[in-house]
Amino acid sequence: MSANKMKVVILAGGYGTRISEETHIRPKPMVEIGDTPVLVHIMRIYSHYGFSDFVICAGYRAEYIKQYFLDYIPTHSDFTIDLAQRGEVIIHRRYTEPWKVTIVNTGNHTMTGGRVKQIRPYLNNSPFMLTYGDGLSDINIGKLVEYHQSHGKLVTITAVQPPGRFGVLTLSSEDRVLNFTEKPDDEIGWVNGGFFVMQPEVFDYINDDSTVLERDTLERISNNGQLMAYKHTGFWHPMDTLKDKMHLQKLWESGNAPWKLSV
Repeated sequence: MSANKMKVVILAGGYGTRISEETHIRPKPMVEIGDTPVLVHIMRIYSHYGFSDFVICAGYRAEYIKQYFLDYIPTHSDFTIDLAQRGEVIIHRRYTEPWKVTIVNTGNHTMTGGRVKQIRPYLNNSPFMLTYGDGLSDINIGKLVEYHQSHGKLVTITAVQPPGRFGVLTLSSEDRVLNFTEKPDDEIGWVNGGFFVMQPEVFDYINDDSTVLERDTLERISNNGQLMAYKHTGFWHPMDTLKDKMHLQKLWESGNAPWKLSV
């Protein structure tokens, strides 16, 4: 499989409790930055580098995500609808990306590893990319994939260096992840920024819907010496809280959003 045929899996099923002001009616990945859901911003990052086949792991308010993409073409196109006849719709000009989007309802209470396990049938036993539905970055996806293919390990995780509150990665001099610790209280260093590349053998490390990718799967893979880090020193910012959302919105409105790329 050529690199740009690799599928992109996006975790979009959580409740988003830390931004409940926005998520009481919609899933967190559908919260808008500049009138566009953060999920679509993420998809455009991948699309910029030629990756356009997406598998979305939905859960909480999955119907919201499904309806958004069912309406995507008419919403982003000029069209004529013949109301006098059978309601025929003729699309004139489309302003949509050439994407293929698979949406899988992985359940409201499924953990992150379990969500990944459920979409295995859609990946054709091939390497794939994975990220969270709430993190924006100016990461070079092409270089990330090249790095993954160069080291021959099972998983590549993107390591970033924001302020605290995230899980810390302990790295060797060769950028192998020696330890994966989820959200310690008193350390700041390289942290999990998402934007993974994974070999299909990762499914051997996921048991069921209760498996937490970060705590169960990645720690075991790290202990086996199969987790490598791609260091990204550029922009990365999650949308965990309303404060985060407001910060990202200001960046967008300024016209200097670092993650905005041509598609």
